[in-house]
Amino acid sequence: MPESPRTPPIADPPIRLAVLASGGGTTLQNLIDRIGDGRLVASIARVVVSKPGVAAIERAERAGIPVGVVRKAGLAPEAYEAAVFDPIRQAGADLVVLAGFLSLLPIPEDYLGKIINVHPSLLPSFGGRGFHGEAVHRAALEVGVKVSGCTVHFVDERYDNGPIILQRTVPVLDDDTEATLASRVQAAERSALPEAIALYADGRLLVEGRRVRVLDPYRE
Repeated sequence: MPESPRTPPIADPPIRLAVLASGGGTTLQNLIDRIGDGRLVASIARVVVSKPGVAAIERAERAGIPVGVVRKAGLAPEAYEAAVFDPIRQAGADLVVLAGFLSLLPIPEDYLGKIINVHPSLLPSFGGRGFHGEAVHRAALEVGVKVSGCTVHFVDERYDNGPIILQRTVPVLDDDTEATLASRVQAAERSALPEAIALYADGRLLVEGRRVRVLDPYRE
């Protein structure tokens, strides 16, 4: 990702999000809940899912959020990009949030540096193609790591590769299973992703090559 200036603060009204999901939509629901109770100052303008019939669709509809299905299969790269991002542009989204979205996403020029992802490991460990869901936690347990966690990062043209915004750690216990470790990591994700969104909205993220600096809120 090219070096970028400090993210500009999002003026009133609150930052408008587009959320992309591929499954149950628990991360989407976390954002909906936090916005609803005032813990996250934002709105969700659009939801895009990668296949029909997933629970994320019902969650979006229940919250009154416009939702669309975009299947990558059979689409040329340009057509796929347009199918995903044209509704996002029309909704006026300031930031795109990948919430368990499993398709590799083409990044249009007008959304460079405006797409973030949450991944259930401490990147660069256990990231890349095929590392999603329980596969991530299985790999962590197999190699015997003592800590795991989650990573929120900017998105580039490779899986789980963009500059890291923040990470949260959790212990790996001797009797952990994939499910118990996943539950602990998901709890960390529920706080880390909204925090990263708030930092972006406040203009406190400065990308310098591969590094992201979190600026002091009182710095001019």
